[in-house]
Amino acid sequence: MDITKLKVKAILFDLDGTIVDSRDAYLEAAKTAFRTMGLEPPTMQTALQIPKRLEQNLPIDDLTHANTARFLDVYLRTFYAITEMKTKPIPNIHAALENLQRKAKLALITMRNVPKITVTKELQQFGLAQYFTYILTAQDTYKPKPSPEAVIKALKVIDVQICDCLIVGDSVTDVNAGKAAGARTIAVLSGLYTKQELAKLNPDLILENATQLPSRIN
Repeated sequence: MDITKLKVKAILFDLDGTIVDSRDAYLEAAKTAFRTMGLEPPTMQTALQIPKRLEQNLPIDDLTHANTARFLDVYLRTFYAITEMKTKPIPNIHAALENLQRKAKLALITMRNVPKITVTKELQQFGLAQYFTYILTAQDTYKPKPSPEAVIKALKVIDVQICDCLIVGDSVTDVNAGKAAGARTIAVLSGLYTKQELAKLNPDLILENATQLPSRIN
């Protein structure tokens, strides 16, 4: 499919790894959890494996070497407590969203299990909340991504048909959710996954990051 220039009415973005860089938050949460469990501090590679596996429902027992349920309780509580302080916008994402907002409705769907007001506050401190017509978190769905539920619900709220939307995210769950909904998908390399991992899912396009998107949208 040639999608070098797309005309869409809505663009649905993932949050972590797509709009904001969350690697420092992942690392800090992992360090806190490992320390609480009496384990050696994790490397960045290990710290980034944790969210990557969790979003795919893959086991992390080989990484924690401990009581995984207790580890996850500490890890997730820490992560959600520090995201507002430890995340940062993807460089130049402000200009990209301002440009895209003139071409389509923008919405955000995230697997974070927090109230949407929490995500909104984080985006507000970065001056990004204004660009999104609608924000949806895991608490707004029965089945998180890769289920298409979040995509379908968001599009219903902003009143756009699936055929007129584009899903943008850094992970396999974003691409799978978009495909399950019947939407076009763009994968970005600014998060946890490699180009090779994302290419296996055959997204319509792979970009370095979301700031390259405006040149692809009519």
